[in-house]
Amino acid sequence: MIRDVLRMGDPRLLEVAKPVEAFGTPELLALITDMRDTMAHLDGAGLAAPQIGVGLRVVIFGVHSNPRYPDAEEVPDTVLVNPILTPIGSDQEDGWEGCLSVPGMRGVVPRYRQLRYRGFDAYGAEIDRTVTGFHGRVVQHECDHLDGILYPMRIRNLANFGFVDVLFPNQDIRDD
Repeated sequence: MIRDVLRMGDPRLLEVAKPVEAFGTPELLALITDMRDTMAHLDGAGLAAPQIGVGLRVVIFGVHSNPRYPDAEEVPDTVLVNPILTPIGSDQEDGWEGCLSVPGMRGVVPRYRQLRYRGFDAYGAEIDRTVTGFHGRVVQHECDHLDGILYPMRIRNLANFGFVDVLFPNQDIRDD
């Protein structure tokens, strides 16, 4: 089922999500199905449970061919429950980000270049990956939602934040 995505300003997006305690339950699987349906409907690269009003530490992400991110490398479809992110080194890089909870806008956000993430899939199987590039950026962005952080909070220079149609007037970038 496609769910409404909360938008910036909704206080629920600022809450810290609670860990999932039971894997493979009908409730968890239904949540993940709704998240997948919602993300696909909106051409998202990822979605966190808090974005649809569910305060649990669940994120999904994956990018193949996506009109919102035409130049992004592929990212495998992933369900990540109770994630733990560990930066590898202190190097960061700036990159443009958008968010389904901040529709129509983009901003330049610093993210770690390389990180390791661990957690579980929907059934409790362990996930442990080391990633870089857009994959790493997506994971960091989605996991921020679990701690009540929206990407505009990480922007260092607000001159690099604005509406997509103003920032990129000659490009067909859909961001709604």
